[in-house]
Amino acid sequence: MPFLSSIFSDTLQLFYPHICTGCGSDLLQKDHLLCIACLTKLPHTGFARFAANPIEKYFWGRLHVTAAHSEFYFSKGELVQHLIHRLKYKNDTAIGACMGAILADTLLKSGRFSAIDGLVPLPLYPDKERKRGYNQATVICNGMSPVMQVPVIDHIVIRQRFTETQTRKHRTERWENVDQSFAVANSTSLQGKHLLLVDDVVTTGATLEACGSRILNIPGTRLSIATLAHAPK
Repeated sequence: MPFLSSIFSDTLQLFYPHICTGCGSDLLQKDHLLCIACLTKLPHTGFARFAANPIEKYFWGRLHVTAAHSEFYFSKGELVQHLIHRLKYKNDTAIGACMGAILADTLLKSGRFSAIDGLVPLPLYPDKERKRGYNQATVICNGMSPVMQVPVIDHIVIRQRFTETQTRKHRTERWENVDQSFAVANSTSLQGKHLLLVDDVVTTGATLEACGSRILNIPGTRLSIATLAHAPK
């Protein structure tokens, strides 16, 4: 029977190859999305363990953040950009959940994110979410939730107007573009909670700042921030 099982598995691999999402290699373990080589290449920042890390410094004087972290460095043309592109534009929600689980594991091991009451995905404008079919930040949160044993709090913080892409805007323009873009639909349910605001990539932090400021208007809330990647300017 083991011999027949091996033949069946090899035949499936021939016609329906299970390949690495990162590099396309078929040298990966069953049920894994990334091969060992790609897992080794992932550029972890190591920020989670340290107060006053570069992500937390983004928000100094702008937003009172209990702790903040980005799991990976983001560089154009490199592996992390490829994976996030697949998540956002190729409907590859599996890789988003996988990377979310990696992020969550780091947060837990750091000891600085152990008292989180809920995961809040940075909301998309509703039309954009309908067109894409999902919010990539929610996908990431769904990967984090089982690891951290913390619920995803979705569709309570909402995006109430369209904003242009932030890619080519400087800091002041980014803030003006997202200011007043967010609202809280049911603030009483979030009172007194320590919330982790989650997104895919942080560049200047303007969008996270705008959303986070609305959350901190809720009585008794504390705010921490986590993203998959950090794209320094």
